[in-house]
Amino acid sequence: MSADEVVAAADHEIPDRRPIQVGPGDVVEVGERDTTWPAFVFVTTPSGSGWVPERQLSDDRPRATVLRHYDTQELPVSAGEALTVTADDPESGWSWCVNAAGRAGWVPHSALRRRATT
Repeated sequence: MSADEVVAAADHEIPDRRPIQVGPGDVVEVGERDTTWPAFVFVTTPSGSGWVPERQLSDDRPRATVLRHYDTQELPVSAGEALTVTADDPESGWSWCVNAAGRAGWVPHSALRRRATT
């Protein structure tokens, strides 16, 4: 999703768990790979757990070192909602979006479409 202005093509609900943030040097326990989003693995930290792109982690298992900052915050959206993409991750299939209220988080590409131009 390379366009800056997009519209939610479908509703996206967020998971019922607190988002986590991991940063360079953090050590995490690596669990299963996501079957729907194979670029992601489930990690556990002292402050919680969530899905992180595997490429953000060292190759060590079952404990890995985080290589780059990652925030697991997802953004709930409703179909038709206008959003701005501020970062895109084509490899994982998600974009970091901001809604009209200024709330930000990850939204899957499958829930987004380019905003029609007039």
